[in-house]
Amino acid sequence: MSIIRYNANDFVPTSFSNLVDRFFNESIARTGGSAFVPKVDVIENTNAYEIHFAVPGLNKDDFKIELNDNYLTVSGERKLSNEKKDQNFHSVETQYGSFSRSFNLPENVDATKINAKYNNGILELNIPKDEKKALKQTIKVN
Repeated sequence: MSIIRYNANDFVPTSFSNLVDRFFNESIARTGGSAFVPKVDVIENTNAYEIHFAVPGLNKDDFKIELNDNYLTVSGERKLSNEKKDQNFHSVETQYGSFSRSFNLPENVDATKINAKYNNGILELNIPKDEKKALKQTIKVN
């Protein structure tokens, strides 16, 4: 019998995507494997959306960023280096493996001006808003 920590919020996923991610990540962890799911911050300001990925230890060439039908997908792989074979690891807590995260972008973005930069372990995507495609408008009552 194993003891499992109870958290009331564990059983209420915030979205279907979170439910699917949680299902696969927890089932991999239970079987002794590891899954690399980078943490992501999503920010909105008046001119753009920003997505920040915490992915230390990668190079900028390790990322694949695709936009298909307003779905932005960022994928890559973090590999465990086999260069130092004479070392005996006592603990490996960093996560390795391939990852893929997808985001459904709103209609008011300018997909032609999306840019990405990688600095100090953070991949930053800047997704400018298109002023011509404003989602919010005020309707005047006559």
